[in-house]
Amino acid sequence: MSHTEPTKDSDSARSIDKDGSPVPQPKQSSAAFVSSLSKDEPVVTRRELWSYYMYYNGDNGVGPLGFSMTLFQSLAFAAGFDPVKGPGSSCNASDASGKCVVPWAGGTKSVSSVVLVANGASFAIMTLIFTTIGSAADYGTFGRWLLFVITCICWAAQFASMSLTSPSRWGVAMALYMIGFISYGATLVFYAAVFPRLARNTPHARKILEKYEAGETTREEYEVEESLEKNRISNISTTHSNIGYIVTLCLNLSILLPLAKDPKANNYTLVLINVYWVVTGIWWFIFQQPRPGPPVPKGENYLTIGWKQIWKAAKEYKKLPYTFIYLFAFFLLADGLNTTGTLVAICQNDKFSFSFLQNTYLGLAQAITSTMATLGFWYIQKYWKISTKKMFVVTNVVTILIPLWGMIGIWTHKFGFHNVWEFWAYNVVFGLFQAPYYAFSQTMMAELTPPGFDNMFFGLFGLSNRASSMIGPNVIQAIIDRSGDNWMGFPFLFALCTCASLVIWFAVDVTKGRRDAVAWAEGVRAEAGDGKGEAAGAGSSRKQVGELEGEGMPELVKDV
Repeated sequence: MSHTEPTKDSDSARSIDKDGSPVPQPKQSSAAFVSSLSKDEPVVTRRELWSYYMYYNGDNGVGPLGFSMTLFQSLAFAAGFDPVKGPGSSCNASDASGKCVVPWAGGTKSVSSVVLVANGASFAIMTLIFTTIGSAADYGTFGRWLLFVITCICWAAQFASMSLTSPSRWGVAMALYMIGFISYGATLVFYAAVFPRLARNTPHARKILEKYEAGETTREEYEVEESLEKNRISNISTTHSNIGYIVTLCLNLSILLPLAKDPKANNYTLVLINVYWVVTGIWWFIFQQPRPGPPVPKGENYLTIGWKQIWKAAKEYKKLPYTFIYLFAFFLLADGLNTTGTLVAICQNDKFSFSFLQNTYLGLAQAITSTMATLGFWYIQKYWKISTKKMFVVTNVVTILIPLWGMIGIWTHKFGFHNVWEFWAYNVVFGLFQAPYYAFSQTMMAELTPPGFDNMFFGLFGLSNRASSMIGPNVIQAIIDRSGDNWMGFPFLFALCTCASLVIWFAVDVTKGRRDAVAWAEGVRAEAGDGKGEAAGAGSSRKQVGELEGEGMPELVKDV
């Protein structure tokens, strides 16, 4: 190599001095940021990468995200009564009014509102988890064990569903659903936080980095190739999740069809789903290579360091404007999208009488189209080398159209999620566009994340993506309680998704945001080197910042 100084615009670049020695780690006496980036991380093996994919293959959400909610909602519906006819009446009666309530806090609350309350409370707890221990996962081996523990909690909640056999246990069903949903959401966040580090250490990523450091390729060419490598891993892992979704749903049919009249068929199905995840997911914890972060600074602990780092990062938002704009806008967008999915699922469960079998068929339609779409979008992006943001915008348009379609159902029953065919169409359209949407949104976050601070910023991304929906469900359940109409929630969700999308489309510059993130990370590491401006590598870091600001380097074409 012609040089080894930390002047490269890449989250793959390692902080090393001119003589090849590592830049000193931050002082342990300081509570400042500590980067988990290391130049000695092992190269990703094929076995390790496949075990990473297989974890997501099993962690596909069929159980904790889909069927658990269906079981909880069906038990609550069976335990409830028609408010028009009073206590003792059945919500399933042929002459029922269509409304159903259960006893709640000394009064009553509609079943739909109870489901939304459970979701809102779950997202609030996720917020506490991601903010408290998200950043802590960058230290030592805490992140590795954190994913293992929350995965085991989710597995335990799913196996416990065998106890949900009568309507009187709808409260227990609610608790197990929340535990499973919270832990499932956490697994997705901390699983995703691993992927930027894997992408930095694949053989291809190492090769293109070496070529760039040797001056054999331009910055523009390197950035394109590096972005494509991130998209490759993100899209392949999403494809595996969709394949696992298909396999799981097909396995469900082996129980739901022959045991259609067995009252415990749904419980058996949830257990089977969970067994599949255990079999496919355990290998990641066996084959994952050690890439520990630095030790927790002296005087700090895992429960407080996260809050301190988030506070310090928030105070420096001016240095990472596009990262924080994206996090804020995605917070609102994810809130709208997640709550829209919950509301459509409530309407779907009502339409199909909480049928696991019918939901399996609908899920298969979504899973098959999701797999095709993820591979198709990845091929298009790779072939034409389209930026991540442009791909995200295309898929994001459909996010707005879904609640818009639901709004139509306020004024007519001909359209707007009132008919069987609409739920088939919804699952197909969702599969075609929303699966790639999740993959590209994750990759955008990876590109805007300062290298070495993956868990910290993906914890904030998890707050935006999963924990954001503590607002939407509570607003929607209040609207439904007051109006008695599920469809009245769609206008709020349409407005929320539209506003958030416009901010991302026109206010987030991924090119500048990526360079800001690299410069910020290098500056933090250089400043922590010896507490002075002349720390090892600090001069090179300043040179990099100059390059990022355009001194002698051509501008890339903006994403949009």
